[in-house]
Amino acid sequence: MTQAKVRFHSFEEYLTYDDGTDALYELFNGELIEVPPESGLNVGIAAFLFGQFLSIVGHLRVRPHGLELEVRGEPRNRYPDLTIIREEHIQQLLRRNTIRLSMAPPVLVIEVVSPGELQRDRDYVAKRSQYQDRGIPEYWIVDPDAQTVTVLGLHGNRYEETGVFRGDDRIVSSTFPELVLTAQQLF
Repeated sequence: MTQAKVRFHSFEEYLTYDDGTDALYELFNGELIEVPPESGLNVGIAAFLFGQFLSIVGHLRVRPHGLELEVRGEPRNRYPDLTIIREEHIQQLLRRNTIRLSMAPPVLVIEVVSPGELQRDRDYVAKRSQYQDRGIPEYWIVDPDAQTVTVLGLHGNRYEETGVFRGDDRIVSSTFPELVLTAQQLF
């Protein structure tokens, strides 16, 4: 027996969907695309960063992969590897871990680049554009292959590169100046 593909006409309609699993989906042109599991390397880097931000903002504001972020364009949602949310989001996300377009953007989004050219383009180009459009003040691209951390800051409505950090370079964050972390510590 063949089961028909579920098709959604709006993001609101998608938000009511529950297939009874813990699978994560991106909504692309009305269809669900299952998000594959992260690599062990990416999970390890994100977990390390989780620990670094824990002492700065507290456990309620640091969200690992699984926080859903509504964005404009396709797909209509993203699942960043790590997100630092605003204080106001804590209550807003009690029922569903989704930051809607109607809500303020998170403070920081971090993506750890998965191997392959498609994934690089997704993190460096597509997500950058969507996060910029969403008004997220700071976006980090952690690239294990290049062993770099690219920090982008929102100036007006455009991202500008704060820096590309490698080796013993201290990662400079205008949002979290108290953070003491080098690129080498991530890899």
